[in-house]
Amino acid sequence: MGLVSSHTDVAKAAEAMLRERHGWCGADQAQTLVALGGDGFMLQTLHQMLESGHSRPVFGMNRGTVGFLMNDWRIDQLAERIAAAKAIRVAPLEMTAMTVSGQVATHAAINEVSLLRETRQTAKIEVSVNGRVVIPELVCDGVLVATPAGSTAYNLSAHGPILPLAAKLLALTPISPFRPRRWSGAILPDDTCIRFRVLEPENRPVSAVADQFEVRDVVQVDVKLDRERSLTLLFDPEHALDERIAMEQFAT
Repeated sequence: MGLVSSHTDVAKAAEAMLRERHGWCGADQAQTLVALGGDGFMLQTLHQMLESGHSRPVFGMNRGTVGFLMNDWRIDQLAERIAAAKAIRVAPLEMTAMTVSGQVATHAAINEVSLLRETRQTAKIEVSVNGRVVIPELVCDGVLVATPAGSTAYNLSAHGPILPLAAKLLALTPISPFRPRRWSGAILPDDTCIRFRVLEPENRPVSAVADQFEVRDVVQVDVKLDRERSLTLLFDPEHALDERIAMEQFAT
């Protein structure tokens, strides 16, 4: 097993305790990784694996704040917990963004890809699904595409739907839409290709964000699911991610 932690004092203290109790190999050589931190650190760890092309199961323990993607912190019986863990596979989105200057950037997103206005002026965005224009002009603060794993994050805050983890679906959710005023978004099959074309990009600039990776001044953004680079998260069976997402539908 390999062990990594965030830079916070709480996470570093937990790492020190675990290193005293267990033998660890280097993170690059490990077949299973233990990650200590919060949800942000888990996303960072998963993105590093996507970039390196070296994916292995990750068992996270919460030494951050919310810890939605993490297990509870307990120092005892770690090996037994990992052996009994439930494996949850998540596939990232692939964002391909073209800028006003013609540059093209490709990034992965585990939670969501979002387009956001850069100035006080609303964005105007054309939305296409599988090559068909479905909204000729969305006037809004932005719009996002979320995976089931990310549907309880920014997507939920933007009043998007919670998607069960086993559902082969994506959420397409507007952010503060002005027109069409009554459009609240869509739920799409996860083999859908979504294209956003920014209207008036010079006067109404828009940035595209794949999790924490931002590309500014975009004119076109394509989003699709990348099943070939799916990742595996390990959870205690009584507190697995799929159950947590399902129960979020009943949160008050």
